[in-house]
Amino acid sequence: MFDLKWIRENPDAFDSGLARRGLDPLSNDIIALDSARRDTQTALQEMQAQRNDVSKKIGAAKANGENAKDLIGTVAELKKSIQKSEESERQQTEKLNQTLSEIPNLPDADVPDGSDESENQELRTWGEKPNIGFDAKEHFELGEALRLMDFEAAARISGSRFVVLKGALAKMERALGAFMIDIATDEFEHTEIAPPLLVRDEALFGTGQLPKFADDLFRVEPDLWLIPTAEVSLTNIVREQILDTAELPMRLTALTPCFRSEAGASGKDTRGMFRQHQFNKVELVSIVHPDNSIEELDRLTACAEEVLKKLGLHYRVVSLCTGDLGFSARKTYDIEVWLPGQDRFREISSCSQFGDFQARRMDARFKESGKKGTEFVHTLNGSGLAVGRTLIAVLENYQQADGSIAVPDALQPYMGGLKTILAVNT
Repeated sequence: MFDLKWIRENPDAFDSGLARRGLDPLSNDIIALDSARRDTQTALQEMQAQRNDVSKKIGAAKANGENAKDLIGTVAELKKSIQKSEESERQQTEKLNQTLSEIPNLPDADVPDGSDESENQELRTWGEKPNIGFDAKEHFELGEALRLMDFEAAARISGSRFVVLKGALAKMERALGAFMIDIATDEFEHTEIAPPLLVRDEALFGTGQLPKFADDLFRVEPDLWLIPTAEVSLTNIVREQILDTAELPMRLTALTPCFRSEAGASGKDTRGMFRQHQFNKVELVSIVHPDNSIEELDRLTACAEEVLKKLGLHYRVVSLCTGDLGFSARKTYDIEVWLPGQDRFREISSCSQFGDFQARRMDARFKESGKKGTEFVHTLNGSGLAVGRTLIAVLENYQQADGSIAVPDALQPYMGGLKTILAVNT
């Protein structure tokens, strides 16, 4: 959401930001809607004041034994006009809020311009591509050959885009989640949270999934949805709150299942477990003072990168261009890990800074000690990491010629010292 006062005072800057996202100018429409609503509110206030004044005259007339019939008629007419104006003001407010709620955040000035992901800007790489020494297989080929990854069983149970992991692979997925949480909490001082997996409409509106992206979500009750990411639960912890500056920065993390309909992914990644309806992910959320949000994005990204460094996985960091930027984000860094089986980089984490965009939708504020009034906090989040995709990366990067999987050194303590994953006996 946006500050209407700022739009009125900076219409050109607002339209310029939208233009960078490939959108038409909207400042005139928004200002017109806001002006009409403000005119209605002014007229309503005048009628209410007039009604109050006439009501006092009625009381005085009755006290003096005078006929108040005409005055009573005037109040009755004013009441009808007030009710009509109140309904008009309600409709105007709904239309204005609906319009504002569907407008994406404006990109930061240093976000590269571009139309799609092909114009994202590579910032840095880490590590090197592994020297496999043989034709690398994709994760699903490896997992099925090990008899530890079963897509057919999952399809019988739940349909497409699900998987059943068994034995050592199920253990590795669990180990990866614990490994990531320990890095986030022990090294980067995030507080671990066990949040709700079901959230209300207001929570999804707050982080920007509703109303625009309802088709990407799973709805289980009229006012309850499965979380697409723990970002929703974690960020909304501060909704409708006024924090003290001493509480900032607030850094939270959670390992949860996530649920997405993948409505726009028809035909994409249909083989394997790269894009699924249900997956586990470690989420990182930061609630910060506006002065610190840019540096916090670097810190958040570093936390996600540290997981890949400790696992010895080659990756790169890219700054998303305006055409690839998410709805709520002002600036985003994607981390893409190298997958030998696919012979390319694939996204494994997305770390974003939202400015006060989500905070305005949630009404999340803070108060400076000794200062009057409140300000909106800034919010950030990132994947630290997507557990299933990290499992894919480990399988493909640590595959051996005989089809076994070497367990990364950093992960072995989380797997009871297991060093190699072998195929199970038939």
